[in-house]
Amino acid sequence: MRKLLVLLSFLGIIGCASLSGVRTMNRENLLKLSIGMSKQEALNVMGTRSFATLKEGRINNPYRSETLSNKEGKIFEVLYYCTDEKRIDGAITDDELTPLVFDNGKLIGWGWSFLQDNVQKYELRMR
Repeated sequence: MRKLLVLLSFLGIIGCASLSGVRTMNRENLLKLSIGMSKQEALNVMGTRSFATLKEGRINNPYRSETLSNKEGKIFEVLYYCTDEKRIDGAITDDELTPLVFDNGKLIGWGWSFLQDNVQKYELRMR
């Protein structure tokens, strides 16, 4: 019985990822994206599974999503992936995420400068 508990504990630790590993994987996957991909194709490249980490708990991939719109009805969907670590504080802040921007289910770009350009261009409301 004790051997079984030790084995299960060991397998649980092996199954855990580090947030650093998730960030590295997401940065590598960004290089595989291309403009015009469908949302599903981009999700297949970037991944959609959650990761159990030893320190941070559960990390969703994408970390979060939101819909941005303007008064004229222009709508973008944005998926945010953990890609960077600015401070070693255990918190995941916006500047540690990379946004992927979709228009009508098609990937039109990624990164904060791309998102900000479109927020200004289309006068989108952000949270």
